[in-house]
Amino acid sequence: MAYTSKIREIYQGQIKGMQDAGILKQERYIHSTQAADIEVEFPTGAPLKKVINMCANNYLGLSSHPDIVKAAHEGLDTRGYGMSSVRFICGTQDIHRQLEEKITEFLGTEATILFPSCMDANAGVFEAVLNDQDVMISDRLVHASIIDGIRLCSAIHDTFKHSNMEHLEEKLILHADKRFKMVITDGVFSMDGDTAKLDQMVELCNKYDAMLFVDESHSSGFIGKTGRGTHEKCGVFGKIDIITTTFGKALGGASGGCVSGRKELVEMCRQKARPYLFSNTIAPVVVSGVLKVLDILSQSTERRDKLEINTAFWRKGLTEAGFILKDGDTPIVPVMLFNAKLSQDFSRDLFDEGIYAIGFFFPVVPNGAARIRTQVSAGHEIHHLEKAIAAFTKVGKKYEILGKTKQEIIERYGM
Repeated sequence: MAYTSKIREIYQGQIKGMQDAGILKQERYIHSTQAADIEVEFPTGAPLKKVINMCANNYLGLSSHPDIVKAAHEGLDTRGYGMSSVRFICGTQDIHRQLEEKITEFLGTEATILFPSCMDANAGVFEAVLNDQDVMISDRLVHASIIDGIRLCSAIHDTFKHSNMEHLEEKLILHADKRFKMVITDGVFSMDGDTAKLDQMVELCNKYDAMLFVDESHSSGFIGKTGRGTHEKCGVFGKIDIITTTFGKALGGASGGCVSGRKELVEMCRQKARPYLFSNTIAPVVVSGVLKVLDILSQSTERRDKLEINTAFWRKGLTEAGFILKDGDTPIVPVMLFNAKLSQDFSRDLFDEGIYAIGFFFPVVPNGAARIRTQVSAGHEIHHLEKAIAAFTKVGKKYEILGKTKQEIIERYGM
């Protein structure tokens, strides 16, 4: 079918509708390295503006660490720019094996397999290890990439209410007749910043003979006493059957991900996971950088400890200013605004004040749960956070939401 003027008009109308509603997403162009202080072009063609970045996944501040950049250069010089192949043909280098071994040790698992991204890992793992005799039981707030992977698998899919262990147990009893049962959750939930109850989930999985899958993308490197992740924090280190995580957040911030867990499950991914079989290998420059990240994390918890201090400071400052925050103790701190347009207007005003933080609204978060999702980094200094709190407070006063309840904000701005 030709791309007719009628088709074009329909899409143009949809885009204009989003624009008129004030919810059209617009890209901002960073003209610097990823750090606490960045230079941004917004809107397109505007002069560059120096702002404090409060919305990156750069939790440990390692995205531009000189030792990691140096390691990446060395990887480029010694192993080349790219592999031009998938792993099982001629795309596996010695450093890929080294990284898999190091990740296995870091996460306390039996084996690891690398993927081009954690989204690819989540897209491939379920189809590789389950079939139509099995059931997947997921938390209702799991990440979008997990949902996409679930959709590709022939196993039955059911859900349980967010972090509700009684409801999870009901579902495990309901599906007792299935060949395999797999409970699926995030370690730290990316939109709300709360932590899964992995200790209770392990108990339930043991009781009802189920496997446990955890996506640790927003926890690897900084959650837990030594930054191993949510399973360390919850006291179930080494007891998770499948972990997926990313190298695109705290572990360097570039790209790549993995499936790590029971060796038989990892081998099934190596044999059957389509994103692994049909995607190019992670570039050597990225592998070399992540290897250096793991070296840095094994030497000290200094960055993880600083991040914890920064997070507590940030939460306290916003709470005292009168904002409504989602409960939690992770570096993901959502400032709840409830109205989509308000979240966009608030974000633009923050940018004018020198603070870079993005508004989230449906379908990224549930309808009526719009927010500014802030993310704290070990790269932030206290002066960054103080300036950001002052800016949030100024904008909050403008929209008269400080100290207001959820209902009062909704009555003023709508859902």
